[in-house]
Amino acid sequence: MSVSNSSKMIFPNGSHSVKPEMAKLPGTALEGSPAGSIPTWCGALTAVAFDEPGWRAHLRSLDQPCYVVSDGARLGVTHQPSAASGGEKLALLAAVSPMRPSQLGNPHFRTAHGLKYSYAAGAMANGIASADLVIALGQAQLLASFGAAGLTARHIEAALQRIQSALPNGPYMFNLIHSPSEEALERNAVELYLKYGVKTVEASAYMALTTHIVRYRASGLRLTQQGEIDVQHKVIAKVSRREVAAQFLEPAPAGLLQQLVAQGLINEQQAQMAQRIPMCDALTVEADSGGHTDNRPLVCLLPALLDLRDELQAKHGYEQAVHIGAAGGIGTPAAALAAFMLGADYVLTGSVNQACVESGASAHTRRILAQAGQADVMMAPAADMFEMGVKVQVLKKGTLFPMRAQKLYELYKSCDSLEAIPASEREKLETQVFRKPLAVIWQETEAFFRERDPDQLERAAQNPKRKMALVFRWYLGLSSRWSNSGEVGREMDYQIWCGPAMGAFNEWTHGTSLALPENRHAVDVAEHLMTGAAYLYRQQHLRAQGVTLPSGLASYKIIDF
Repeated sequence: MSVSNSSKMIFPNGSHSVKPEMAKLPGTALEGSPAGSIPTWCGALTAVAFDEPGWRAHLRSLDQPCYVVSDGARLGVTHQPSAASGGEKLALLAAVSPMRPSQLGNPHFRTAHGLKYSYAAGAMANGIASADLVIALGQAQLLASFGAAGLTARHIEAALQRIQSALPNGPYMFNLIHSPSEEALERNAVELYLKYGVKTVEASAYMALTTHIVRYRASGLRLTQQGEIDVQHKVIAKVSRREVAAQFLEPAPAGLLQQLVAQGLINEQQAQMAQRIPMCDALTVEADSGGHTDNRPLVCLLPALLDLRDELQAKHGYEQAVHIGAAGGIGTPAAALAAFMLGADYVLTGSVNQACVESGASAHTRRILAQAGQADVMMAPAADMFEMGVKVQVLKKGTLFPMRAQKLYELYKSCDSLEAIPASEREKLETQVFRKPLAVIWQETEAFFRERDPDQLERAAQNPKRKMALVFRWYLGLSSRWSNSGEVGREMDYQIWCGPAMGAFNEWTHGTSLALPENRHAVDVAEHLMTGAAYLYRQQHLRAQGVTLPSGLASYKIIDF
């Protein structure tokens, strides 16, 4: 039978949205059909679904092909390819191949880290990306990064022991955050990672390479008997600027390598090998995310850094090209698919994992996150780079932290010392924000840095403005810990790192089991995001062939696993 190009078929819900226009579809009965005609599908009508439940079941069977057919009045779908002869003859309008979640992204990235999907969960500081989160995802063959930033060496070591016990063969990674104000933290983290044989780190917040990240990378280089470089220390760098990305896509700077050789931290052969490979194995392009972010749009940033990767790959001729991933705003299947279609080798999530039961956030914080909308976020001063004016993206719904933190930064800019703060402002700080005299806060700050980084106290003793910054950082630092521990009475001071992906996730999951924070498990979230992205890929393929599904079928609906 033939169908006119102007005819419209009826979908199960009564809508009509197809104009068959293709003359060929490679690999189906369309191939070889004369131009201007509609090819036929032959088979049993019992294999064709014309009702909405049948359509949904067929489209969700991602490991099966789908053929869209018509009897002249209705649109149907079937997994069965056209038979050579016999059966009913229907018009074949479109076809899509199987698309499993495991097919999305780069297979080499999955192989390199032993993963089921091209998916990772990024680090969230202060252990929000907890050992529980890393273990749960790792046991499902999904990569996650422990949020080591802001934690003492003792806490990181305890997490290392627990994660390595649960995941002796991985996959897992640990965060290595750039700490320009507290270099000892970065150095101590590297020492721990080398001691415990951590094979992969997620490097974040870097503005420039340091001897510490270069040491980690270079000290894991070995030369095989075949003369090839064996990279035992993988680096996944998270960046949002071209100039920082370029540093990780280039080999390690010769000057830093020679410093490490002179200190006996790497040998000369390792220094030479380090100049033949890039500083990272994978580069996560971080767009508008929670925490540290430049609020860049992914559609602009990702293509630019893919081009930069290709440019430097051509320049250096690395044996293995650096994988490029996408992060920031990945909170729905549509966002994940958009990243893959832009060329991402993998996607990395953040905010949505903080709302999961395995995260280090308190139950109160997870409830607030589950109510957030896309606009319920704003920028606020960062604790780790407070003096530099660096900001982080946080939740503004249900907390006064962003406004109070901004007031602290304004006072820091306008005053040269604690004593220079106007009396009226000082009273507000002591009664509303700190809830203690500033002198008491300084005593607690001294005790904290005496264990964490004594050099900070020496610098503060010589610089009153530096002392003021450390006191203000008392609030900025504890506010995130209050959020994690669920500190009663401090709810309005919770610092909750969050990007717009959280609101998008809440909108997508509304009315489903995942709308409730107690039902949000990191593995389920990953499965639904990746399964939904694969579903939407096939839906878009149908659209490209002239078939537009009704709204009930066009979006991926969550069904409990």
